[in-house]
Amino acid sequence: MAEQDYSKFSGLSPFELKDRLIEIASSDAQRIMLNAGRGNPNFLATLPRWAFLSLGDFSLRESERSYSYLNSGFGGLPEHDGIVQRFEAYANDHRQTDGVIFLRSAISYVKDQLGLDRDSFLYEMVSAFLGCNYPTPPRMLEHTEQIVKAYLTQEMFGAQPKSGDFSLFATEGGTAAMAYIFQTLHENGLIQAGDKIAIATPIFSPYLEIPVLSDYQLEVVDIRMDEHADWQFPEAEIAKLKDPAVKLFCLVNPSNPPSTKLSDASLDQLAGLVASHRPDLMIITDDVYGTFADDFVSLFAKCPHNTLCVYSFSKFFGATGWRLGTIGVHDDNVFDASLAKLPEPQKQLLDKRYSTLTTEPRALRFIDRLVADSRAVALNHTAGLSVPQQLQMALFALNGLMDRDHHYKNSAKQLIRKRHQTLYREMGVKVERDANDVNYYSLIDLQEIGGKLYGPAFEAWFIKSNLGTNFLFRLAEETGVVLLPGNGFEVVDTSARVSLANLTDIEYAAIGKFTRQILNEYREDYEKAVKR
Repeated sequence: MAEQDYSKFSGLSPFELKDRLIEIASSDAQRIMLNAGRGNPNFLATLPRWAFLSLGDFSLRESERSYSYLNSGFGGLPEHDGIVQRFEAYANDHRQTDGVIFLRSAISYVKDQLGLDRDSFLYEMVSAFLGCNYPTPPRMLEHTEQIVKAYLTQEMFGAQPKSGDFSLFATEGGTAAMAYIFQTLHENGLIQAGDKIAIATPIFSPYLEIPVLSDYQLEVVDIRMDEHADWQFPEAEIAKLKDPAVKLFCLVNPSNPPSTKLSDASLDQLAGLVASHRPDLMIITDDVYGTFADDFVSLFAKCPHNTLCVYSFSKFFGATGWRLGTIGVHDDNVFDASLAKLPEPQKQLLDKRYSTLTTEPRALRFIDRLVADSRAVALNHTAGLSVPQQLQMALFALNGLMDRDHHYKNSAKQLIRKRHQTLYREMGVKVERDANDVNYYSLIDLQEIGGKLYGPAFEAWFIKSNLGTNFLFRLAEETGVVLLPGNGFEVVDTSARVSLANLTDIEYAAIGKFTRQILNEYREDYEKAVKR
């Protein structure tokens, strides 16, 4: 068939290109479009949602106690004293639903395992559901922070000993966290136009797109993972971080789209380089997929002084619409140390910027500057993630903490890993799973698979023909399948990213079958070209 030229779309962000592919894939009303372009999961955690609803019923009854004599739909603020006792009476009088059982367990858990006062905890949760107060403190609700810290310690540290305490800032998902971090780094002079920042590639495309905006004008140093070494860092790539001109290092771990966690050896190499050569290096690790990995350890745990951690509840708990994220920074950190070393003129400018917040602006921590900058400083007093969102975040975290046998986690892992096997089986390609593989996404290496199926000459022709974008459009037009281009994530090989989270097993079988179908068509094109 005659191939159209889609090269004009190759410069688009993969998520913008997706919209064009969806338009083409959905143009045929006689077929079902299969959109594996986005990572929005089609599974979710039900228990913490039942708990949210059950707490809502109790919270409204608590509110009605204040103005019940008015009999006009009026409610008031909940009362702190005796609130657990009243909840127990409520629980005994109502059917023991999953939500009520979860809440009873949570009240017990936070006292026994976290040392929190039960009444204060439940009062915070009830107030959060009612949404009757500003987020106080703005950075994060007190008990919610302790619960989420315990959850992140469980999920991000593994067997790694915890080195000192850390603080959290609750944000509107991981995307808001990214925006806030770059903004505050820039506003505080920790990154400036022309500075070098290193980015571990392949990577979630906004990490590539934000630094080069006119707001920042940063020079990007590519720290490339090796596809043929299970997407780990070669020593020569890690060595690039020795350059003192590199101010910041950004990585997504497990990676997106290769969906592979950093090995213990890679983590140790990075931590060793920082300790030996770059104690001043600032690091951002985005660990949203860490909860899908086996025996995961974050660089936030391995290299605590230098590393800021971004985590989102969106993928693991099926909560992309809730917009629940956190930024974690250790209390002893390189960001605050770097602020202290700024030149005096710059410190004076920052004194003025934050002077309405404190009489000692220079003592304002980096994480608290993130909060202030997220609301243009002047609105710091009304900053913070909405409290109902923080409540759901706390319930998600408690679900992870109280699931001692990992029923939910194991089910989520098995679900996506089975889809991975199904996808490649239908393509006719055998894949071996490595211990570091996560499989939330799969990066289909089109040229490598073509070489395995049809030989090295076909692979060379496919590469030379630069068919990556054309493949995606042909796939969408002929079969209704939408995938994202690997090159949008800085993948070198001609490839396509498929999310293994948002469709059914039978639909991934169809995607595998259709991918093989289009590759077969390209083989026919190749054979015709050879005969000419």
